[in-house]
Amino acid sequence: MTHREIMEALTGLLLAMFVAMLSSTVVSNALPAIVTDLNGSQTGYTWVVVATLLTMTATTPIWGKLADLFSKKLLVQAALIIFSIGSVIAAVAPSMSVLIGARAIQGLGVGGLTALVQVVIASMVSPRERGRYSGYIGAVFATATVSGPLLGGLVVDSPLGWRGCFIMVLPVAAIAFVVLQKTLHLPVVKRQVKIDYVGATLIMAGISLILVWVSLAGTNFDWISATSFALVGGSIVLIGAALWVEARVATEPVIPLRLFRDRTTALATAASVMIGVAMFGATVYLSQYFQLARGMSPTEAGLMSISMVGGLLVSSIVSGRMISTTGLWKRWLVGGMALVIVGITLLGTIDAHTNLWVVGLFMAIVGVGLGATMQNLVLSVQNNTAPEDLGAASSVVAMFRSIGGSAGVAALGAVLAHQVTGSVKDGVMSLVKAGKVTPEQLADMQHSTGDIPDLASLPLPIRSLYENSFGDAVGHLFAVSVPFTIVAFLCILFIKEVPLRTSNGPAVQPSTEDELESAR
Repeated sequence: MTHREIMEALTGLLLAMFVAMLSSTVVSNALPAIVTDLNGSQTGYTWVVVATLLTMTATTPIWGKLADLFSKKLLVQAALIIFSIGSVIAAVAPSMSVLIGARAIQGLGVGGLTALVQVVIASMVSPRERGRYSGYIGAVFATATVSGPLLGGLVVDSPLGWRGCFIMVLPVAAIAFVVLQKTLHLPVVKRQVKIDYVGATLIMAGISLILVWVSLAGTNFDWISATSFALVGGSIVLIGAALWVEARVATEPVIPLRLFRDRTTALATAASVMIGVAMFGATVYLSQYFQLARGMSPTEAGLMSISMVGGLLVSSIVSGRMISTTGLWKRWLVGGMALVIVGITLLGTIDAHTNLWVVGLFMAIVGVGLGATMQNLVLSVQNNTAPEDLGAASSVVAMFRSIGGSAGVAALGAVLAHQVTGSVKDGVMSLVKAGKVTPEQLADMQHSTGDIPDLASLPLPIRSLYENSFGDAVGHLFAVSVPFTIVAFLCILFIKEVPLRTSNGPAVQPSTEDELESAR
């Protein structure tokens, strides 16, 4: 395909990807207002994010398999419809439970959009040129991430309120649907496939149980209790059963274990899990930091995200262009991951009183690192994979990044809730003893210290206590994330660089210096 034909086909795909990204970034800034309005807790805050990640994770490889059976265009359009249905339900949700269910439906659509865009690009473009188009994906990702918090903040502060955040993505989804109908024309190449529904269900169930345990243990039940043992034991049994199904039963497993015999795929997958923890932790809880620890409005919190996304935008485009020019990618992965480590470590030092320009600088460093790392990890795997395994390999990397993100959001949310709850309870007792808050004021507040309060309605001493507690806790979350980024860096270091192929044929390892130079 010519560059013009590829770009015409990509137009609708990138719009669809924009919708998927926008669904998360628009809502992230609205979450504090949503959870306060629906009388939710920190655990509810976490699961509004985790529900989408879970269903997206479980269905991403299934969408990849369906692409071998049906028209890719129809599948992308179906994913947009499913996403839109979830958005409508979320917009009218009367409670946290309905909202979490709606977010799970949205995740089904996002899983399709995430998988199918990668599959279509891999089928149209050679690995050598793919870096160039990965840059476009990075730019769309950055645009959605930059505009999402700003739009979300403006909508939350408008008469539409937080429900408008779910309505505003519907026109974009409709436009993407129409553009895809006009511009995406790919031959339907079918092959006989068997979809591994059992494996996907077991994997999602096993991961869900462990995330439920991480989220609720210490609050709803003790860490060491019959409930904890049941959840952890059930998770181990389900994941063990999933591995058995994938290895012995499934004709075409949702996670082909043979892919992990390749060192690049195994290391890139492990790195993706670790990056997922750091990336989702950074984006999910920074919004809460700005609104609850710094007293910002949703719009102001959205403006603060520009520093991170600006760095991501520049580095994703520059790295994609340079990789397409040189065919060499490992230096960008190593440098990008090193910057992520530096940025996350620096963010681990923030509290409720850190200068905002300093926080913005730290965020920019993380953004530059992530921009050079995320898409290029997928590229390294695609370059080392046989054409018939492109969809599966791409889906596996994206799937494990989402698993890391789900686990990271749940675990970090549990740490945040535990730390804030303990700090606030101790602080409230000190304020009562000091006579700064009366028992009557505490009774009038009518909330537990495990809930996310409406700061504007709190007495000033308790409001300051909450702000300080959230500021310290969010800084602690980033400090906890640092070891995960170091593990990701070590995985990337041991990935063997293979110059990018100029066709979609099988990967060939250069055996001599002359062949290596020729490949370059």
